[in-house]
Amino acid sequence: MELTKNFMTAEAEAKWTQIWKDKAYFTSKPDERPAFTVVIPPPNVTGVLHMGHTLNETVQDILVRKARMSGFNACWVPGSDHASIATEAKVVQMLEKEKGIKKADLSREEFLRYAFEWKEKYGGIIYNQIERLGCSVDWNRVSFTMDDHYYKAVIEVFVDLYKKGLIYRGARMINWDPSAKTALSDEEVEYKDIQGKLYHVCYRLEAADGQPLETFAGKGIVIATQRPETIMGDTAICVNPNDERYAHLKGAFAYVPLINRRIPIIFDDYVDTAFGTGALKVTPAHDINDYNLGLKHQLEVVDTLNADGTLSEAAQIHIGVDRFKARKLVVEALRENGQLVKEEEYSTRLGYSQRTGVVVEPRISTQWFVRMKELAEPALNAVVSGDIRIHPGDKFLATYKYWLENVKDWCISRQLWWGQQIPAFYAPDGSFQVAATREEAYQAFVQSNGAVSFSAEDLKQDEDVLDTWFSSWLWPIEVFNGITEPGNKEIRYYYPTSVLVTGQDIIFFWVARMVMAGMEYEKQIPFRDVYFTGMVRDKQGRKMSKSLGNSPDLLELIDKYGADAVRFGIMISSPAGNDLLFDEAALEQGRNFNNKMWNALKLITMWKERESFHPDKQTEQFASMNWPNAWFRSRLNQVRAEVDQLMQQFRLSEALKTIYSLVWDDYCSWYLEWIKPGVDEPVNAWHLQQAIAFYEELVQLLHPYMPFITEEIYHLLADRKGGDELCVRQFIPVDALPTAAATKSEESFLAEGELLKQVISGIRDQRNKAQLKPKESIRLFVNTPQTELYNTIQSILLKQVNAASIGYVSEAVPQTIAAVIGKDQFYIESEKPVDTGLQKEDLQKELDYLKGFVASCDKKLTNERFVQNAKPEVVEMEKKKRADAVAKIEVLETSLANLT
Repeated sequence: MELTKNFMTAEAEAKWTQIWKDKAYFTSKPDERPAFTVVIPPPNVTGVLHMGHTLNETVQDILVRKARMSGFNACWVPGSDHASIATEAKVVQMLEKEKGIKKADLSREEFLRYAFEWKEKYGGIIYNQIERLGCSVDWNRVSFTMDDHYYKAVIEVFVDLYKKGLIYRGARMINWDPSAKTALSDEEVEYKDIQGKLYHVCYRLEAADGQPLETFAGKGIVIATQRPETIMGDTAICVNPNDERYAHLKGAFAYVPLINRRIPIIFDDYVDTAFGTGALKVTPAHDINDYNLGLKHQLEVVDTLNADGTLSEAAQIHIGVDRFKARKLVVEALRENGQLVKEEEYSTRLGYSQRTGVVVEPRISTQWFVRMKELAEPALNAVVSGDIRIHPGDKFLATYKYWLENVKDWCISRQLWWGQQIPAFYAPDGSFQVAATREEAYQAFVQSNGAVSFSAEDLKQDEDVLDTWFSSWLWPIEVFNGITEPGNKEIRYYYPTSVLVTGQDIIFFWVARMVMAGMEYEKQIPFRDVYFTGMVRDKQGRKMSKSLGNSPDLLELIDKYGADAVRFGIMISSPAGNDLLFDEAALEQGRNFNNKMWNALKLITMWKERESFHPDKQTEQFASMNWPNAWFRSRLNQVRAEVDQLMQQFRLSEALKTIYSLVWDDYCSWYLEWIKPGVDEPVNAWHLQQAIAFYEELVQLLHPYMPFITEEIYHLLADRKGGDELCVRQFIPVDALPTAAATKSEESFLAEGELLKQVISGIRDQRNKAQLKPKESIRLFVNTPQTELYNTIQSILLKQVNAASIGYVSEAVPQTIAAVIGKDQFYIESEKPVDTGLQKEDLQKELDYLKGFVASCDKKLTNERFVQNAKPEVVEMEKKKRADAVAKIEVLETSLANLT
């Protein structure tokens, strides 16, 4: 069989994707096996997979594939989130740009029809990307947060929480997004430190009798503000009652600049006498602290901003002008009027909408809220008690605790049309009932009021929709219909899910809230483990974004490198929870790894076609001949145990590095070379059989990370029966793996293997330094106390370093190249004259390095803090490294003395 020069990624990906789907390997139904359940964090239906998603989905697929190959009934549920703010903005933009239609010209039903059409058109893009990446999701279980059953579940939960007194409606100061024209929760506001300006503005003063007043600063009172465009909403000036500078202003009034409205001077301890001028303008409609002062002092509320961030009629001037443009106009007018005393640079923090990126406005608004304190307590206990394990816990456990210990009520209403419409129905008099349907709400009115003067058709449903997170917090439950069909077979089998893989930026948005919902509605945790991936940044450390142009297109990367290489590249450099500096060089490394494995397959395929012989396993020589197989069996078993442990600890990047080294170094670079027949020699059939069996185990071990090339190689190594696909081949448990030999420990084989690799590398290095050509034969002499060990590996060693013979000596051999490898002295004899000066120089360099190394070890080991605080095994390792270095120093000094 002739193989292609390189692994053809596109062909293999298309072929195996179809085969896996046709054979329904990733379809899950409840059975007698233990379930391993993962629900995909639903990406926004508006979007495409960015590199953060790629990392997240790859991690999930690794865990799911490993579980499926380990006896579990793996169920990975895909889906997407309706993303109310983002999607509505996209649909509005599309309607205006493509159809010339404004949202205001449409009815709610008409707009939703366009929104669903948009979702159907663009919503499938993300699923195609997930499939191209090789994700083994169950495509029969695709869920969407606006599916009929899911919509119903969200409404049921709202009604239930309202009846329990955990949802209420009220006027509060909330975060307002002027671009999306909707309320935001506190968690949807991102704060940034910026350099702003502080404007000092003079307000004219007047006594109660109408006489003008002055302050210590001269005429009027000077106020420092960052937002002069809100001056028109001022309803008081506040000073501290203990500030003697303003004691004479009791009962006095000030006039708002530009609009000349009279406002009272009030006194409150809230004002910091040392900040600015010690006088504060109070704008209750536009600042939470001013709002609280206004409530306390019964001040008028003047809202000078419209929902879109333009000035309202209440501002009296610059009506309809954007807030930031209005700021410039107000500053200019103040300057012309002589009321702008000064401007100064000022460091401040501003809140930005996480959804649209615009500056958020504090705004008084009647909204719906969830009381969080009662729901938060069980969610906090679930993690603190260890029922839910966070990985890495040392990094994110404190964040989780902080959020839940300082939780605020959750604003869940959004002034949008795309989403689950709030199930509150208003009577003509403004009173309301909360119910799942209009008919149920009408019955509630009748039951609470007796006869009513209106019909069900007269009821008006609340215009707002629910926050998207109010639907996604039910995700692990309702993807199995747990709310709409409580206690059904699937929710009992698949819930709680096994592990949640998600980004660190939504610990509270989603993770904590899912725990709350799980404890409230299933009375148990929604998942046992939470694995937080880090943030993917570019190689300059910047967050990836479209605006910076540093976020690559996933499908383009797959087309260029192949899905396996993309998965490899993003996993090889992503320890759990740590940020990943994305560099395409890692994808190139993945592609090179593909080619390395493909070349190994080509070598084995070539051996299959050559003449072979079957060695007699009963002879004394068989053990020596079989040594490479026994060594690799030992090494493979060692790595299997290490990888299992690393994956249990969610150290997936470290596990990949371990597998990578095993395949590239131990199998391809060492093992295949050690069993390779000479040019004219027949192939050892036993070696070939073992090499194929080992390669099958290797591709199985690597399969969760790189599914396509491993499945392809597995099928090219041998003829397979139907149903024998690698993706469902079960791992042999670590404790049931075959052993290397009955008469010798695997530790012995591993020690011999390490010695052999070390000696081969060392001898080759000396040959290169002496400029000996590979074809030039040498004679080798070794001064070592472990001659028996060398006898075991002697035949491979001679072949690998092209030595005609090996001899064991107890003193230096003259006219040879001397080298120290490990703790042993080697003497290389060749036909070429020996340069002792160069040897001395090399030995002295190594000696100096080791003496410096010993000194650094001594410094650590004599440091009481290190010895007391470091783990005992770390201290012991340091002592061992020092002892090994001292032993080698003795050998080097002897070698140098012999050259003198």
